[in-house]
Amino acid sequence: MSPHIPAAARSKFQRVGIFIDIQNLYHSAKHLYGGRVNYRELIRELVAGRQLIRTIGYVVKSDTAMGEAAFFEALTKAGVELRMKDLQIFPGGMKKADWDVGMAVDAIRMASFLDAVILVTGDGDFVPLVEYLKWGLGRVVEVAAFGRSASGRLKEAAETFINLEEFPKVMIKR
Repeated sequence: MSPHIPAAARSKFQRVGIFIDIQNLYHSAKHLYGGRVNYRELIRELVAGRQLIRTIGYVVKSDTAMGEAAFFEALTKAGVELRMKDLQIFPGGMKKADWDVGMAVDAIRMASFLDAVILVTGDGDFVPLVEYLKWGLGRVVEVAAFGRSASGRLKEAAETFINLEEFPKVMIKR
């Protein structure tokens, strides 16, 4: 089991669901560290000997991104079930690529058969979701992200904040 997750918050019988904001994690790894994430190692560290029920990653497809299909295939091989949507481009050129509501709905919908919900994102927009899962549904909520790019409010709201900077095998340097 990972030493970074408090022992009181885990047991080998705990059912875990992992919800990954792929865009958030990808851009943090690329821009902060000049690297990329080893998703197989990430999942292993987050599960920490518990029972993994599902790992879902939220991605946005772009017609112009080279290597996108290979990236999505690598995520699938690492055990990430993908939820995809197309990049929206509005008149005038504005782009929208947001999975926040979809990720929140999935976490709430699946919480009935999970003991712990792990949100892999640094986005502070997820604070209401964390609070609802904890107080409304009685779930253990862990947030995993890179400490330097994670919202302070999100770190505080989670029962456990897992700083991915402390897991050297999670980051692959280029």
